[in-house]
Order: sequence, then C-alpha cells, then structure tokens
Amino acid sequence: SQQFNFVELPDRFCTGSSIMPQKKNPDVAELVRGKTGRMNGPLVALLTLMKSQPLAYNKDNQEDKEPLFDAIDTVTTGLQVFTAIWETLEVHEDRITTSMDDAMLATDLADYLTQCGVPFREGHGIVTALVDEAIELRCNLRDLDPEVYHRFSEHLDARSIGSLQFVGSADKRDVPGGTSRRSILEQIEQARALI
Repeated sequence: SQQFNFVELPDRFCTGSSIMPQKKNPDVAELVRGKTGRMNGPLVALLTLMKSQPLAYNKDNQEDKEPLFDAIDTVTTGLQVFTAIWETLEVHEDRITTSMDDAMLATDLADYLTQCGVPFREGHGIVTALVDEAIELRCNLRDLDPEVYHRFSEHLDARSIGSLQFVGSADKRDVPGGTSRRSILEQIEQARALI
C-alpha cells in the first residue's frame, strides 16, 4: 500500500481493484497464504488416520494417499509461485530505512550495557527509561542529548550512542537460529538439505 510502499509486486502477480484504479491487489500472495489453512485439513486427516493404529492388517492406511498427494501438489505449486514472487519483488530499501524507529535499537543498547558489566535486568530498565524519555520529548532515541544518556548510565556516551545503527544490528544475533546473515544462510542450507 502507498502509505508504506516497502515492496512492489510485478503486475503479473496482482489484480486491479474493481473501484480504485490506482490499487494493486496482491491476490497471488494472498491465495498462496490461504492454502496454509487448506493444508491443515490433510494434516488432521493423516494424524487422525495414524493415531491409535489397531493390531491388524492396517488396510485403512490406504486413506493416506488422497490427503498426502493433495498436500504435495499444493505445497509444490505454492513454492513455485512464491519463488517467482521473490525473484521479481522490488524492495524499496530507502522507504524501509526512513520509516525505521530508533526504538528498534533499544535491545542493542541494553546488550551494550551488559558488555560493560551491567546486569541485563538493570540495563533493560535503563533503556526503558531512555525510550520513555525520547517519547516524552517527541524525538528519536538516538536524538537524545548524550548528557541524558550519561545521566541514566555512566557507561553511555556519544561513542556508544553513535554505535547504534540499523545496519549490522541483525548481525549481532549470530547464534543458531539468530538473525545474522551467517545464521540465516546456515538455516537456508539446512532447509535445502531437508528438501
């Protein structure tokens, strides 16, 4: 939507609005998302079928074919469609960057304080107070005067405030399952190996 305008889908994955000429509806993405609900049906059918198997010939297990094949076909098609969407999606990084809120860096600041020897619980409280101060002054967290930071903690100065940047913030969580680029690439490789 125009109020965000973070991404733009190619026209081939959208439809027009019946009343608003300027509107592009992301119908294809919505339809793929909708298949998630449909896939719950085959899952429940298979779980019910396999639960409490009697000691017998298990002829009833042949009922697994229809939900299994339907799920495989639906997921395969959905993956193909979403791959095409991702390959052609236009991301407006500048719009995303300018709309980011400094409060998103609050955890980085609390983590910085723990590196200075401040217990996380105490650092969390300090940063909460700083965020509240920024809200009260109607400014961004990084726009607070360095003296305000220093008033809340002797560990905070202009250099530590300057280190608060969106670029590289996600990479600080470089743990298994984390948000760092290395961790995400590792998760992608694990998913590929499973497929």
